[in-house]
Amino acid sequence: MIRGFSRLRTSVKSHSLYVVLLYTVFLGAVLAASPSALEKEAFINSLIRPKAVYLPTTRSTADLVKRGEENCQEECPPCFDCHLEAFPCKQFGNCSDYDGRCQCPPGFGGLDCSKPLCGSLADGKNRLPREDDQCVCSDGWGGINCNVCQSNEACDPLVITGQNGTCYKGGLTVNENFQMCDVTNRKILDMLPNQPPQVTFSCNRTNNTCDFQFWINRTESFYCHLDECAFEQEIGYNKNVTDYSCKKIKCECMIGEMLCGKEGSIDLSDWLVQEIKGPASFTCVNSDDCRFDEPQMSELIKSVFADKYITLRCYSGECLHYTQVPGFVRPEKPRNTTIILVSVVAVMAFVFAVFGGVFRLSRNWRESHNGFVQLPDDEAGKLMTDHTPASLLFQNVRYSIADKQVLQGIHGMVQPGEVMAIMGASGAGKTSFLDILARKNKAGTISGEIYVNGRVVEDSKFKSLVGYVDQEDHLLPTLTVYETILYSALLRLPREMSLQAKKYRVLETMNELGILSIKDSRIGEAGARSISGGEKRRVSIACELVTSPSILFLDEPTSGLDAYNAYNVIECLVTLARNYNRTVICTIHQPRSNIFMLFDHLLLLAGGYMVYSGEVKECAEYFESIGHKCPPGFNLADYLVDLTMYAAKPAEEEGGAEGHSTSISADTRNQPVELLNRSNGRTPSRSQPPIHDLQELQLYRPHRQSNNSSNPNSEEPVWETELRNRPRPARRPTGSSTAIDVDYDEFEHTDNERISEHLLTLVNGYARSLVALRIKDEISQAVNSNGNEERPLIASAQETQTITSHRRASWLTQFKILSDRTFKNLYRNPMLMFTHYCISVYLALLCGALFYQVTNDIAGFQNRMGVLFFMCALFGFGCLSSLHVFSEERILFVKERANGYYAPITYFASKVLFDIIPLRVVPPILMGVIIYHMVGLVGGTVSFLKFILVLVLFNLTAASICLCIGILFKEIGVASLLSSLVMLFSMLFGGLLLNKESIPEYLAWLKDLSFFNYAFEALIVNEVAYLQLTEEKFGLTIDVPGATILSTFGFDAAAYWADVIKLAKSRRDIHLGRQRALIDPFSAMFASSKKRDDNVAFELYCVSGDGEHIAVSNIIGTLPTPLFELMYCWSILRDKQ
Repeated sequence: MIRGFSRLRTSVKSHSLYVVLLYTVFLGAVLAASPSALEKEAFINSLIRPKAVYLPTTRSTADLVKRGEENCQEECPPCFDCHLEAFPCKQFGNCSDYDGRCQCPPGFGGLDCSKPLCGSLADGKNRLPREDDQCVCSDGWGGINCNVCQSNEACDPLVITGQNGTCYKGGLTVNENFQMCDVTNRKILDMLPNQPPQVTFSCNRTNNTCDFQFWINRTESFYCHLDECAFEQEIGYNKNVTDYSCKKIKCECMIGEMLCGKEGSIDLSDWLVQEIKGPASFTCVNSDDCRFDEPQMSELIKSVFADKYITLRCYSGECLHYTQVPGFVRPEKPRNTTIILVSVVAVMAFVFAVFGGVFRLSRNWRESHNGFVQLPDDEAGKLMTDHTPASLLFQNVRYSIADKQVLQGIHGMVQPGEVMAIMGASGAGKTSFLDILARKNKAGTISGEIYVNGRVVEDSKFKSLVGYVDQEDHLLPTLTVYETILYSALLRLPREMSLQAKKYRVLETMNELGILSIKDSRIGEAGARSISGGEKRRVSIACELVTSPSILFLDEPTSGLDAYNAYNVIECLVTLARNYNRTVICTIHQPRSNIFMLFDHLLLLAGGYMVYSGEVKECAEYFESIGHKCPPGFNLADYLVDLTMYAAKPAEEEGGAEGHSTSISADTRNQPVELLNRSNGRTPSRSQPPIHDLQELQLYRPHRQSNNSSNPNSEEPVWETELRNRPRPARRPTGSSTAIDVDYDEFEHTDNERISEHLLTLVNGYARSLVALRIKDEISQAVNSNGNEERPLIASAQETQTITSHRRASWLTQFKILSDRTFKNLYRNPMLMFTHYCISVYLALLCGALFYQVTNDIAGFQNRMGVLFFMCALFGFGCLSSLHVFSEERILFVKERANGYYAPITYFASKVLFDIIPLRVVPPILMGVIIYHMVGLVGGTVSFLKFILVLVLFNLTAASICLCIGILFKEIGVASLLSSLVMLFSMLFGGLLLNKESIPEYLAWLKDLSFFNYAFEALIVNEVAYLQLTEEKFGLTIDVPGATILSTFGFDAAAYWADVIKLAKSRRDIHLGRQRALIDPFSAMFASSKKRDDNVAFELYCVSGDGEHIAVSNIIGTLPTPLFELMYCWSILRDKQ
């Protein structure tokens, strides 16, 4: 019975399962129906009894072949039988005992297993052998013989359930693993050009065996079989190492192929069989760095190709059910304690080194300039001969803004060696007239003639002859006196002059102004140790005088100084003019008597009219001659200013006085006002006028000797008698050019024309005077003589020489000089830089402690987003300090640019350079070095450098925005508010506070305006894109790719470089925008206004992008807003274009 079933099993072995099942069912049915055991046995015997037609045999195929050979003729070829030595199985396949066929390993077929199979492992026995040089693999499969899976879907047919197949590519053999490798030994590749050497490697864990095939140009050369193999895998944080170690190995050649006897090739057949015994190992690091090592084979490789072993680049695949995939427990992240300590120590050492360097520089800021600078004779002579004494003549100068006449009919002259003072009450037009003489750009209409040495000089040459000192001192407080003047000299003196000559000129100028003793003192600022106000004023003068100007203009040089310092400044100017043959013109407001008497010429203005122009020594006599004698004990300058102020006073301000008009006798007119009410020892009358009116009548009205003497016995007060006996002048229409006889009885009447008559009296009185006629004649002679090519009356021999201009420092030289000045200003006032560094280091350590070694889970993802966003916010708001980079020096820039120190682009470049490098590049690097390793962000040098790149670019962009706002708005409060709003707006669309995918379509464009968006997305993509996040909940472990979470938050996982480019473009566009704000002639980005002394109007100053200075004065109204200033200046500049 058992033997019969054995024969049955043998006979049906090659049949299908379907036939076996039917046969079994049929047999069972018959046996069940048989009546007795004997009948059952008989039936079974009949089934298994041999038949004549077909007799299954247990003889081997070899026996049958042997019997066939005996009966076969000699010419009949033998059939394939792997039992014969002539037909061995390749790939060390098993030879079947039943049919003489080879049982081939997966991927090989044919009678002798020498043919690679195509299709895929899922095709089973239906795989077709390769017909040409390359297989066509099924979808999801690869390799020379299509054994390596490449997708999970390809594995579904090979798993029990038909679904949830997984292509495991970890390299470790679970059941049976296949790998496809490229040989990477350089020498082997060189010796086989266009014939790529490759290796296929497979292992079976059940048998602990591996197979190795070596291919050249997809043709197999030799193969090896490895036994007694062990499989190990070492899992690390950044890399996995898989090792296959086998104790035994045997190899065979593919006869007639490369390396095995092919024509033109060596034959390793015997060597492979006899020498290659093992042990052997196949080791891979992260599947892309593999090697095959066997002692004899490696020795051959070393001898021939100079490599230690065969190096490979492999990819593997094994089809498994997802439950069979080896479990992976990520080891704890390495702490990198050493790197953390090194980074923190390095950053701290850098900061202390910077502090030490700044401290040393600040202690060594004093330069030794003792002694004299020895110059060659030609240089010294050139300094003496370059000066051109110049006389300044002007006549009939008029200036109007719209319909308002500001100045009218001004004339005068100043010769070399003389000082002219322009005086008058507030609003008289002093500064406007000084600006016109200095040829500053003015809004409005200017007419008249201005001559230098009797000639009309073009603006470019005129500017090389003059210097202009503003009313306010605008100096860098961190520089010394010597450095301040030296920088002016280096920027403005001819580029042909040597450095020694320029230094000599600086010391010479300081000596001229008497400030050589304080040359190494810092300028200082309010509230700190500094030089005095008078010394600052002389430093400002020296900055202009160092260029050796022939004419020096000064606006209120004594403003804000006490009497002593004011005298020292004016004395210095007078000495300068007389000893060095300079022409000095300045405006001044009510100088002391000792200062007033130092001037040579006086130009007195009242309401834009000229009241006096002539020598100071003649003015007292002149005003006495027209009835305005300066009372004894009065300062003549004060008296003249008060006189012009009264003459220009509006009519409504006199209303109260005219009801109490007074007249004082000639005997009491010269008495102090407070004694007037004590006449004849009587008690003052309650009906007498106020003291103000009495003083006004006493001081500012034309005085005549009364014809009627006062009656000493009269009870009538003296002032009433004088008032009644006062003569009346004849009325004249306003604008008459004839002299006016004032009728003092007109004082009793309220008349709007009376004040203008009083002013006209002063104007016409001067116009008819001998002083005015003499000056006009001298101007006329000087101009006519020069026109006839004769020597002008007021010119010396040197003055007749041609007025020439010189080339100043080049742009590159300007940049170097301004960079040096900016650097000194930076390290001598280092608190801002130190604060940036200290905050960066402190917050880096704090964030490193709070976010220390973030985990690779959802919480870790949140912490990564938090620390990256915090860094962006820190640097974004930290860049608000850029608002002060330009605002603190705005007025200094306006002054220096208007005076032609440098081009705006060179100033801008130097400021940006020394703001960017120490304050915008270094802090993010310091903070990034510490945070990156302490927080445990993604490893790798490339990722770290990409992280630093984004931080620096973001900081530069934020700083550029703040600097641009600081340029546009001079008010720090306004600029700070707008900068904060810009930062908050950018943060809103940064990607953390608001999911970008949820933004309405019609507002989606707003995120493109956010530089936070670009920076934050680049940082988070660099960190998370290739990270595998793991979350454990309710006993389940969920692996989530970082790119999936990024897309959930609306980030593009492939947008790193696109964001970097956009961030760089944003920074560039803002950079060009603020540069345009400095250079564009239509960009009136510099506007300032100040209240006039009369509190009725304000003066608005504008500077165009090309540095031209425009002063708009006498605009009625209150101080304007910054927006009004910008818009007004814009319109003016547009009109000028």
